[in-house]
Amino acid sequence: MLAEERQKQILSLVQSHRSISITDIQRSLNVSRETIRRDLLTLAEQRKLRKTHGGAISLESTEPEMAVRQTTNVEGKRAIGLLAASMIPDGASVILASGTTMQSAADALQGRQSLTIFTNCIASALKLSGRNRNRIHLLGGEIQSQNQACLGRDATEMLSNYFADFVLVGAGAIAPNGCIMDFSREEAELHSLMVRSAQTVIVAADHQKFGRYAPVRVESLDKAHYLVTDREPNREMAEVLSPLAVDVLVANPKSI
Repeated sequence: MLAEERQKQILSLVQSHRSISITDIQRSLNVSRETIRRDLLTLAEQRKLRKTHGGAISLESTEPEMAVRQTTNVEGKRAIGLLAASMIPDGASVILASGTTMQSAADALQGRQSLTIFTNCIASALKLSGRNRNRIHLLGGEIQSQNQACLGRDATEMLSNYFADFVLVGAGAIAPNGCIMDFSREEAELHSLMVRSAQTVIVAADHQKFGRYAPVRVESLDKAHYLVTDREPNREMAEVLSPLAVDVLVANPKSI
């Protein structure tokens, strides 16, 4: 394979995954790690990607459209939502973040009784309101169509008045060092406050989020009590998670 064609394939892999390791590129292309390192360096010098220790990330810093995310790993997200929701008892107070995985959790919570929900997600608020004696508090702020959610100073100020039994929060990405990341400062600030505003912190993220980057840092996973995902973390991520006090729970999509 010519170097130019190989580099096009590497760039395509990076853009489709947003971040990828040299090991994963090697599995896809069946070439040596040294060759991949040279190609990544060339592409970085051409400002087509950003080279990292052990891999590369895309220069694109925006989150995929909601319509795209709603068709990605649907069964995995549904399984995560069911497992995360199973930890919430009747009568609990819950902070519920936005995102497609969180909407799967909201679907699974529809059978619960007498929940008090604080959420910035319009879709989840509508799913849970008016049923089973639930009380729903929709956090204010500017509506961000990308996530069908309210964000901004109004949302964070409203949330600062509350403290809940549980928080269910997703992640735009989980970096190789275990840091939860998001795609906008407003979203990251709200999610960070959510993590600090509940007794039990549940982070729900599918396996595609592991080892990736997004532009804005939220919190480290050492702030979480549970990480709910749909596939066992790979060896590198498992090594990062092992010293933390977070319990990793793996939902099986095939069991739904």
